Amino acid sequence: MSTLGFCDLTISYDGVCAVNGFNDILHSGEWLCLIGPNGAGKSSVLRAAAGLINYSGSVAIDQKEIPTTSARWRAQNIAFVPQTPLMPDDMSVVEYVLLGRNPYIKHFASESTHDLEVVEKILHRLDLEQFSNRMVGTLSGGERQRAVIARALAQEAPVLLLDEPTAALDIGHQQQALELVDKLRREQGLTVVSAMHDLTLAGLYADRLVLMHQGSCVASGDAKSVLRSETLAEFYGVSARVHHETDGTVVVIPQRVNSN
Repeated sequence: MSTLGFCDLTISYDGVCAVNGFNDILHSGEWLCLIGPNGAGKSSVLRAAAGLINYSGSVAIDQKEIPTTSARWRAQNIAFVPQTPLMPDDMSVVEYVLLGRNPYIKHFASESTHDLEVVEKILHRLDLEQFSNRMVGTLSGGERQRAVIARALAQEAPVLLLDEPTAALDIGHQQQALELVDKLRREQGLTVVSAMHDLTLAGLYADRLVLMHQGSCVASGDAKSVLRSETLAEFYGVSARVHHETDGTVVVIPQRVNSN
């Protein structure tokens, strides 16, 4: 149960501004999805929240500023699924996912029965049981991505950061992974921030969307208010039709541009 706050978050790389004055606050159980074209600053916001890059402004969990916390505290409170994770090829899937339990294991101690049970349940829910003893290096891109998500969920951290978590997954495993995240945030009060390019999936699962463009927030709200044809045309340069289902689902359908 944690509150994640951003106040005037500003990030620069070699003097070039990547994020300019980002502000938001999420309470336990909320899911915020960052959308926007490539280079909009989405990943930088997530990396700042994970404590991986320098920034000005404030990023805090329950009023604890991220840079002032220890690496162990961050590992117990923040789980991060990066866009391009580094994974050891010579480690089995179960060993890799067990790394998510490291923040709770004392030095020179072994995994507890509880640690093993947590990992076993997550492997089952992400359809990874049959890969438990496979080496990570032998997995397909989608299987590796599911293993990365599994490791993050094994941390049981109250804040979950997801950078394009479904990019390598087929449609079935996309739904499987996002449904599990959604179930955990509803049951356990998980606070979720994701960056996604699939606008329909973003609107389907997140409570709120923030559209970023050139480092700034240009639109914020629910899927119905943010995913508008004219807004997508302005900031993505795309021709798309936005369809509203009777259950409230917002579907974004790209359209071909007639060149004749």
